[in-house]
Parts: sequence; structure tokens; C-alpha cells
Amino acid sequence: MAGDGFIVPLDSLSQPALLTKKTAVSRSWVSVDHNGNSTVLDLDKYGIMKRVEIHARDLRILDPLLSYPSAILGREKAIVLNLEHIKAIITSEEVLLRDPLDDNVIPIVEELQRRLPPVNVYTGQGDDEEGTGVQTDAQTNESNEFPFEFRALEVALEGICSFLDARTRELETAAYPALDELTSMISSRNLDRVRKLKSAMTRLTNRVLKVRDELEQLLDDDDDMADLYLSRKLSFASSPSSDGANLTWSPASPTIESKISRASRATPFSIHGENDVEELEMLLEAYFMQIEATSNKLTTLREYIDDTEDYINIQLDNHRNQLIQLELFLLSGTVSLSVYSLVAAIFGMNIPHPWNDNHGYVFKWVILFAGILSASIFMSITTYSRHKGLVGS
Repeated sequence: MAGDGFIVPLDSLSQPALLTKKTAVSRSWVSVDHNGNSTVLDLDKYGIMKRVEIHARDLRILDPLLSYPSAILGREKAIVLNLEHIKAIITSEEVLLRDPLDDNVIPIVEELQRRLPPVNVYTGQGDDEEGTGVQTDAQTNESNEFPFEFRALEVALEGICSFLDARTRELETAAYPALDELTSMISSRNLDRVRKLKSAMTRLTNRVLKVRDELEQLLDDDDDMADLYLSRKLSFASSPSSDGANLTWSPASPTIESKISRASRATPFSIHGENDVEELEMLLEAYFMQIEATSNKLTTLREYIDDTEDYINIQLDNHRNQLIQLELFLLSGTVSLSVYSLVAAIFGMNIPHPWNDNHGYVFKWVILFAGILSASIFMSITTYSRHKGLVGS
């Protein structure tokens, strides 16, 4: 294994190396074995393919330069895991994680180091060898019921669910006060702030739904879940009665993998039906419920944003109606004053007429009559508009 690439102990990495910029395509992988020992590997894709015996099409799923959806794929000797920043290959003996210097991957590596080593539960003392043997058998059975690959898968699922839930809580902390501030004062600054938060929520919702849909799809297919039992397939393949022992893995022959997979599904360890994947199903359901709860939080936040938008639209419609009412009053006043202007224009024409002489007392009656007529027209328009419900009371 060591000849496939450079191996560097994880603890020997210096702090300046953590700050070094990664190349466009990182070749760094970290290997965590069943004892929790971590080793940084500098391997290309061919070295990885030879080490874990997967095909190039599966390795492309983990390429950070390619946009692949979240996936949990079970292969004959490995589990290919692509969950956001967690890009891992899980075998029955080790876990390979891509980009070990990434800030989001470092906590996953530390959690793997802490949880992958087997824990001795029984620490009692005594001379009863029979009792000790019973505890050892129980511990062995418990360890066999929860194999190495499932412990690693649980760490990865817990990491991605906790990561997405933390991003959701951060978004909620920023979104709810911004929405409340927008309802109290509609301004360009508040609108732009809410627009950015809504865009962030949409992107986060898509990320959560991708992980949720992958878990749901995996839970709906018992055959896919059975493919994730690497230790069981390995133990069956190593048994003398195995019929598939003559099938060897070859990178140039992708059909062999499907033949082995079909053969393994017809083997005695899969004849128990649903009980065969019950343990894994319970594990996946637990994290499916957790990611579902995160999705519900985002749905509630989206509904709150939609309610805020509806409230703002109602406010804007109300302001718009008030402007329309003001415009109606102004037009009514303009029509009324136009009648008054018409009378003034008639008497202001520079045309000789006989009643213009010795009738100065008529001027005040004309002004009074024109004013009363204009006011009557304005009141008539206003009364008609109120009667028809065009303006508020």
C-alpha cells in the first residue's frame, strides 16, 4: 500500500502547511483505520482505485471540481460517500477522506479517531471465568452487530446533519430579526438584506433536500442497503462454501462488480428479507428524521418570509390606494376650478359688450355664483365616489 503514494503521519503536519493553498485538484487523502490511527496520503486517482478497488466512475463522484449530487453508493468492497464537503470511501478496514486540511473535514477526522476504535465495555474483576466469557461473548456479538463501516457511516451522517443544522440555525438567527425590522420599516437597505437572506435560504434548502432525498431513496431500496454490509460480504466471500470466490476485481471490467453484487444478493445471508437490513435501516432512519427536522425548519422560515412578503405587499397596496384616492381628490378639485376659470375667461375677454357699462355691482354676484358652482361640482364628485366605494369614508 505504501508504494502507491507518499504517506505522511497526520500529527507531523506543521501549522504553515495548514495555511498552504491547495492546488486545483487536491491529491491529499487521510486514512483512518479501525484503531483510529490517521495517515495523510498523497495519491492520484489510480492509486486510490488500486487501494480500495473501485472504478473511475465512482471516484469521479468525489471530484470537487465536478458537480455531483449527494450520493451513498454501495460497492463490493467499499462505500462511496459524497455528502457536501464529506467525500469519503469507506471499506471494512479503513476510511479515506478527501481534502483532510479543509476546515469542515478536520472535525470529521477527529470524530472518526475518537469513535472508530473498539471500546471494552466490561472492566469488572473476579475469578469467575464463566462470567467473563459471557461478557466477552456479548461484547463480541455487539461488535459484530455494528460493523466498522456502519460506525464510519454514522460519523459521516452525524457530521453532515449537524453541519446543515448549524447553518440553518445561523440563518434563522439572522433572518427573523431582519424580517421583523422590514415589517416595521420598509427601506431599500432592509429589502436588500432580506433578499440576500432569502437567496441563502434557497441554496441551503437545496443542499438539505439533496441529502434528504438520498437517504430516502436508500431507505426505499433494501438491495441498496444490503450492498452497504461490507463486513458481511467479506466474511461470506472468505468462507469455503462461497461460489463467488473465483470472481476477481478488475478496473477494466466494470461488469464483474454487478455480477458479484447479484451473486451476493442471492446468498444465504440475504434470505432473511427485511430483517437482513434492519440495523442499517434504523441507523438511516434516525438521521433521516434529523435531516427532515432541518428541512422543516427551513420550510417554516420560508413560510415566514412568504407571510412577510404578503404583509409588505398589503402595505404597498394600501399606500397605492391612498395615492389613488389623493389623485381622485386632486382631479375633482381641478374639474371644479376649471368651471370657475371658464367664467373668469368669459368675462375677461377683450370684446366690447353693452352690459359691461354701469353694471359693476354684478361682478361680486358673478364671483359668488362661480364659487358656489365649483364647490357644488366638487362635493358632487366626492359624494358619488364615496357612494360607489371608490374612496374611504
